[in-house]
Amino acid sequence: MNTPKELRYSEEHEWVKTEGEQVRIGITDFAQSELGDIVFVELPEVGDEIKADEPFGSVESVKTVSELYAPVSGKVVAINEDLNDNPEFVNESPYEKAWMIVVELSDASEVDKLMTAEQYEEMVKED
Repeated sequence: MNTPKELRYSEEHEWVKTEGEQVRIGITDFAQSELGDIVFVELPEVGDEIKADEPFGSVESVKTVSELYAPVSGKVVAINEDLNDNPEFVNESPYEKAWMIVVELSDASEVDKLMTAEQYEEMVKED
């Protein structure tokens, strides 16, 4: 399992990379491996507001459809258009090519409440 140390993680298996006042969000290597081959990704529109712990989109694999839960609250300022034509990026490159959205934070302290890589790995082991 690949868990980059510089990222923060949610209990719903999303990762968050802080980039100044914004964060980049995607799903973890563990999540993509559990889901299997991703065939479709549904994301919000630029300008949409997302709220922590509420769904903001979904990923569809050959096995199931899973909701994506926002790890933080804020306004969507970018979406990864590449995932429309290449949903397999989620399996191939969950931390680089398959980022999903960039969000302008409404409360930067929400990031601090997320798990470190070590805490996330521990949670996954316990499941």
